[in-house]
Amino acid sequence: MTEQKRISFSPPDITQAELDEVADALKSGWITTGPKTKEFEREIARFTQADRAATFASATAALECALRALGIGPGDEVITSAYTYTASCSVICHVGATPVLCDVAPGSYEMDYDALDGLVTERTRAIIPVDIAGRMVDYDRLFTALDAARDRWTPATELQRAFNRVIVVADAAHSFGATYQGQPSGSVADFTAFSFHAVKNLTTAEGGALAWRAGAFDSDELYRQFMLQSLHGQTKDALAKNRAGAWEYDIAFPGWKCNMTDIQAGLGLAQLRRYPASLARRRAIVERYEHALADRDVELLQHYGDGFASSGHLMLVRLTGKSQTFRNALIERMADDGVATNVHYKPLPLLSAYRARGVDVADFPDAFAQFENEVTLPLHTLLSDDDVEYVAASFKRACDELEAEGVC
Repeated sequence: MTEQKRISFSPPDITQAELDEVADALKSGWITTGPKTKEFEREIARFTQADRAATFASATAALECALRALGIGPGDEVITSAYTYTASCSVICHVGATPVLCDVAPGSYEMDYDALDGLVTERTRAIIPVDIAGRMVDYDRLFTALDAARDRWTPATELQRAFNRVIVVADAAHSFGATYQGQPSGSVADFTAFSFHAVKNLTTAEGGALAWRAGAFDSDELYRQFMLQSLHGQTKDALAKNRAGAWEYDIAFPGWKCNMTDIQAGLGLAQLRRYPASLARRRAIVERYEHALADRDVELLQHYGDGFASSGHLMLVRLTGKSQTFRNALIERMADDGVATNVHYKPLPLLSAYRARGVDVADFPDAFAQFENEVTLPLHTLLSDDDVEYVAASFKRACDELEAEGVC
């Protein structure tokens, strides 16, 4: 190795443009939900080609508010992947519904679409597919599977009756800017939740959004419901109440507090203007990794191909034929070189919260197989080409050393 570098896993890419937008919000005299937030929502809808978009304090809040707007609760079932972060499933628990986990297909990070028919029941109200690493799921196969189960679709609320099959609420925390068959993430699923967390491609520090397609429902009224949900059920937000003489308000229902602020939205607006260039740089980094690791017996998630383009969020690498012991030792060796890596994800059945609900990882062998030898390499727009080469060299050297030591 050459002189040691310090390679962070996923730092935020902040420029003067972001600083200027945040300063503008701070100087404006209005820093909570206001004009910048509304502009950011409009720009998200435009960028994703969605009918509307609503911002929230997180993607988790966006997912939960979607389920609540759909009237999903106790007695209902919602399907999601066993191979995901907890937020995809915890929101199901939050609303009192029953999570139904689907194993991934062998050698895949996506749900086993062939298994869905056996999981859909008359109590199934929604499914939460997960766009891991920035690549959108195979929506053609997903919709085909759900269409085949239409005979079990029994909508229980007015909004549910606007759909003729199980409703798709996508966890697109990773896929803002991705496309599937030419359609951007946000315009394919019925509802799509995005994350703008600090480690995401586009960040508002904390924050998220929900985008949705037009349907047989009043989109403006649905947006109003989301705004009520995010602000205690209050019929006027702070900006509206702040106008002279406009103090009067009502509480429509006991809501939550998960709105986005103008400070966050200002950050997001600046990030969004730079986002096409960010996506292009991420693609260049992915391709550089692919070239650098082409001589290794590893499996790389395909980010770009015929009919799809990822947002290039995570560089997932599977160490073919290797064990957790090898993977964990590799992470430590690369850390010694100053390279931060990660693992995406521990399957939900390995986590205490879901084991306590009676979920056994033995019932999800393919999710466990994906996890046990997966490592995620740094992928962000602050990486130089030399940094990518340094990470790849560290990876190769660590693999060679561990194999020479007989670690498998």
